[in-house]
Amino acid sequence: MDITTVSSFRSARTRADLALAPGEVVMAGGTWLMSEPQPTTTGFVDLTTLAWPDVEITDTGLRIGATCTIARLLAWVETEAPAEWTSLALARPSADALLASFKIWNTATVGGNVCQAFAAGAMIAMLSTLDATALIWTRDGGERVIAVADLVIDNQATSLAPGEVVRALDVPAHALRARVGLQKIALAELGRSGAVVTARVDPDGSAVFVVTAAVRRPRVLRFARVPGAGELRDAVASATDFYTDPLGSADWRRGVSVVLAERLRAGFARDRAEGTA
Repeated sequence: MDITTVSSFRSARTRADLALAPGEVVMAGGTWLMSEPQPTTTGFVDLTTLAWPDVEITDTGLRIGATCTIARLLAWVETEAPAEWTSLALARPSADALLASFKIWNTATVGGNVCQAFAAGAMIAMLSTLDATALIWTRDGGERVIAVADLVIDNQATSLAPGEVVRALDVPAHALRARVGLQKIALAELGRSGAVVTARVDPDGSAVFVVTAAVRRPRVLRFARVPGAGELRDAVASATDFYTDPLGSADWRRGVSVVLAERLRAGFARDRAEGTA
């Protein structure tokens, strides 16, 4: 789409280049920015020219650069990631849950998906499930860290202050050696997800279930062990921000979220009973 209000484009080379003039916005892949009119935007500042590393193994786990494309992340997970980081198996189904052609994965970025903060943002679901944090560059030259699940505060809304930029997403080592799963549903076969439930079971038996798409912000549920069916059902259904739009009613979203969570719970329980995990 032609963005007729934009009259300037700058390539950021240093952090100082991220000081924005009125009407400027930062962009990474730009797949959403270029998808519809941006009437208040007069300039783009490209983050990709900062040359942040796409993926790094650190002393504390995995760092994903905010400008890493979804395609690059998938390629790294499937060909280069340490074999013991079993929870990265969540990357492929999360990408498949996006309402986007696989062709878009070559341009769309992990950080962009998080910052856009769509309720159905599948990178948000994956990162929230893996206890990821966002490293944020603040306007005054400092840094702050916040859980990805807390960065998203509503559908298409984050806690980022004006001028703040997400630099990286960090996945801690303790979440990388877990069993994981994803279940999703949409009213239309190729439509946006109406509900996505992801889950992780750590080696110590503790469990995390995350509901997205059906609620306005990630709902993270933590348990000391894989919960019973009733306990999980009550925890999922108690969310107060299931919402209604043309892609599903709030009651439908609540009901299917309970069903999807139970499928994951039953699978984990079955694996434990069979001694396969």
